[in-house]
Amino acid sequence: MSITDVIVNYRRFLKRRNYSHNTLKSYMNILKHFVLWINVPIEQVDRWKVAEYTDHLLQKRLKPKTINCHLACIRVFYDYLHHEEGIKVKNPVRRGSALRMPKPLPKHLRDEEVVILFDVIGKPRDRAMFRVMLRSGLRVEEVANLHLRDLDLKRNRIYVRNGKGQKDRVVYVSGDAQNDVVSYLRVRPPSREKSVFLVEKGPYTGKPISVRGIQKRIEYYAQKAGLKMSSHHLRHTMATQMLNAEAEVTTIQELLGHNGINTTERYCSVSNVKVMRDYFKAMEVVMKRSALVDKNHSRPGYQFKKGLWDFCEKKGLKTKP
Repeated sequence: MSITDVIVNYRRFLKRRNYSHNTLKSYMNILKHFVLWINVPIEQVDRWKVAEYTDHLLQKRLKPKTINCHLACIRVFYDYLHHEEGIKVKNPVRRGSALRMPKPLPKHLRDEEVVILFDVIGKPRDRAMFRVMLRSGLRVEEVANLHLRDLDLKRNRIYVRNGKGQKDRVVYVSGDAQNDVVSYLRVRPPSREKSVFLVEKGPYTGKPISVRGIQKRIEYYAQKAGLKMSSHHLRHTMATQMLNAEAEVTTIQELLGHNGINTTERYCSVSNVKVMRDYFKAMEVVMKRSALVDKNHSRPGYQFKKGLWDFCEKKGLKTKP
């Protein structure tokens, strides 16, 4: 069987396992890049060849997260060859071969930066898109895939269908986000398209706006407002603001659609008002105690007593202060 037939069968295998379209596209691109790079048959690839491939990706200055995605894809492919195709080949990607990744804290906008951003957003469509991302925590893909039937504005709800990991969830809409969505729907051109947000200019006018289209809009407004940000910063901002408003971490996890609580808890290290409040409250007690000690040190006779205690200690006398 040729390598082309194997890859075609592998793609069908992934589709049967209900992998998303974006995941399929990413896996096929990674596999194509790997197959074209290696200079030996796939059955002869060993861990040393994988190490060379890792060095190749590092030389291209790819990020550790991207390189780990390559390694994970190759590992799954060789598992498929062994278990599904019956090819006796040892998996060259060993467990623990992934690169160590830095764990940067999520970046978010300050309250004044949110005001600056929305001051430069004039289009009703764009205000609605980015307000929903800010208040409901939607990912950019989820906004692009939002349909009219998913809006339940009477009950201040949005149904997110086929989110990350093919999961559905319900999020809620704040008053200002609801107003911006209603304002956009009033001027939204009549269309048979089911998507909420449509392209307004160019040859694709009236078609659903793409993920890249949304990203380009936020890049335009960020530059106009003098901010360094991406669309995902709005989601981070929503989580941070809710945490500072003393919302439960499990509630934020549910709204954001995180699989594990550890992902949501990263926001606790960003800007936790409760931690800051507890810190300064404790520092007030510490500083009062320090001030009391300084006051005792300045009393008449204290230095004499201290010198006497030090003399007794040197002589081995058991004199307590």
